[in-house]
Amino acid sequence: MPSTETFRIPKDRRHVSSARQQVRKALADWGIAGTPADSITLSANELVTNAVTHCKVSEALVRVTLTYDGAELLPEVADPDRDRVPLPHDSAPDEEGGRGLTLVAALADAWGHRQEPYTKCVWARFTPTRAEEAHVPRAL
Repeated sequence: MPSTETFRIPKDRRHVSSARQQVRKALADWGIAGTPADSITLSANELVTNAVTHCKVSEALVRVTLTYDGAELLPEVADPDRDRVPLPHDSAPDEEGGRGLTLVAALADAWGHRQEPYTKCVWARFTPTRAEEAHVPRAL
């Protein structure tokens, strides 16, 4: 049976660090550390940042759900701005932002979004064991 951790934060940039800490704690509780934890945490941070930045619904809560079944880990971030779907952005070198989804795509095995009745949910899928194996130095 999969393990799930769900929490909500106010749609405010001040709460992104709290979400990042909660993601890191859930991963540690599940024994996921090192490079896989860093990649998952960074991706979840980008998804949360996008939600709090681009959601146009005032006084909204952003829902973060992590699901781990022992083989795959799925961070999902939902906000009530159902019709604003995420689109990757080609950022110019001098732009400060706009690279979050590109970063998520580079780190995750897959990512996407779905529209639910009252929210949209952006997700990323990770295979932590495979990611960890890819970053283990090999003996010469």
